[in-house]
Amino acid sequence: MDAKQVTDIFVEAGYLSPETAHSFVQEVATTDRPIETVMIESGLLNEAQFYQVIADSLGTEVADLAHFDGASEILHLIPGGLARLHGAMPIGASQNTIYVVLVDPMNAQAVEDLRFALGREIHLMVAPPSKVRSMIDEYYGSEATSLDDVLSQLGDSAELTLREGNEEEFNAQAAAQEANAAPIIRFVDLILDKAIAARASDIHFEPFETEFKIRYRVDGALYEMDPPPRHLALPVISRVKVMSNLNIAERRLPQDGRIQRVVNGKQIDLRVSTLPTAFGESVVLRVLDRSSVNLDLESLGMPEYIYNYILEVIEKPNGIFIVTGPTGSGKTTTLYSCLRKINTIDTKLLTAEDPVEYEIDGIIQVPINDAIGMTFGRILRAFLRQDPDRILVGETRDTETAQIAIQASLTGHLVFTTLHTNDSTGAVTRLMDMGVEPFLISASLECVLAQRLIRRICTSCRTPYEPTEQVLQSLGLSVHDIGDKNFYFGKGCDVCNNTGYKGRKGIYELLKISDPLREMINDRAPGVVMRQKAIELGMTTLREDGLRSIYDGLTTIEEVVKYT
Repeated sequence: MDAKQVTDIFVEAGYLSPETAHSFVQEVATTDRPIETVMIESGLLNEAQFYQVIADSLGTEVADLAHFDGASEILHLIPGGLARLHGAMPIGASQNTIYVVLVDPMNAQAVEDLRFALGREIHLMVAPPSKVRSMIDEYYGSEATSLDDVLSQLGDSAELTLREGNEEEFNAQAAAQEANAAPIIRFVDLILDKAIAARASDIHFEPFETEFKIRYRVDGALYEMDPPPRHLALPVISRVKVMSNLNIAERRLPQDGRIQRVVNGKQIDLRVSTLPTAFGESVVLRVLDRSSVNLDLESLGMPEYIYNYILEVIEKPNGIFIVTGPTGSGKTTTLYSCLRKINTIDTKLLTAEDPVEYEIDGIIQVPINDAIGMTFGRILRAFLRQDPDRILVGETRDTETAQIAIQASLTGHLVFTTLHTNDSTGAVTRLMDMGVEPFLISASLECVLAQRLIRRICTSCRTPYEPTEQVLQSLGLSVHDIGDKNFYFGKGCDVCNNTGYKGRKGIYELLKISDPLREMINDRAPGVVMRQKAIELGMTTLREDGLRSIYDGLTTIEEVVKYT
């Protein structure tokens, strides 16, 4: 259930103050625990009261599941695929009405979808989400069971008459027919739904000579599914191409597309990229789940002094604010959160992005399209004639973009942008390498924020331990440095799929461009010298911020060593 929606109900009902509600929402964002668990454990009200208030707000009642026996005539009311897709469990029926409990009772869209799909009235009742989820798994089988069912349906009957790699014989019509076969559609839908439920950021379909791999990236690490039979590679990949409106017949050139689907009432965008390989096309889907990204600056977990300084910078009338880090380090999320903070009626905000990842009301967002000449440089020049106050440039890739961004900042605009550098001082040297004059950099640059995303230890299986001297040395620490500090790791449990990690958090390094550093930039000082000076002036490095997260019991030594 959406934490904000739930707390709003309890504020309205007089159970919570707005301040307590906000603290609950923050706790859900940082610990990744369900809102119902957080509120019931706080002791403000018991489980029965909690679900009664939810039921009252929805104009319905709490379901009594104690005597539910899973009779087949009730289970047949909703097909298994539909039940799993919408997180819906039928618990009874009368005449033209089906009584249903949902994993997310606040999901009005699921009720409408079920009503439309089944052609019957749906009467929603309220029950604990964990109970509903376990009932769906018990009576309809888990995702793994349903994937096995689909694979057994496909069996060898789907053995292809067409072979990968033989372009002359490739028949686009036959491939499209196979891609639209019911079991293939169901198989691909289940894979996508399973990945979204696991909060995967990417889904990889990879054909090899003798096997077909499907992998998910969750919290930055790749996990492999049980591989389906090799002969399914072509119909499965063709199905993904059909869904994203790509050309099935074109298998020699890379293609890019997009899939939009609603899962559990949430709008999910999937960016699709195909790549021709020796054994067929490799396809990667980037999952953009707008509902799971919290664009509140407060929820990013920054140290307080960095958060306060950024609040100052984003209110300035002009200058450049750069966020650096590798791909997938959360740079875009940080910048969006900054824009959300200053997105007021009296401010004109423009963004140029490749592509637009999250749409935000009140901000004019322009997608890059190199194919028709819509480059960052060209869009930026057009922006300056649109009377903006703040401008976001998705990425500074070339000299032209860098120079126009700096000119924009010097003519009274605040410019946000990202760079791919290893640390904060690297951004200054990168701009110089692009041919930007040092005096322009020192005059316009306000600050550089370097960041990484590291995995959080799963709170359900967090265990203290004593690190060895060798492990401490990898961090540059000795036994004397750590004193009585505690260290933790995740043993692995069902909640975190036995990985020991659940969710991610940011670590940050903020370079404030002060007068001594401006002089060094003008003198073209090397990056190493600038970095040393910044540390003397009080800059906390990524490694030091990582240590803070280790000492707070939020992450492991291995994660910090890996990313800093």
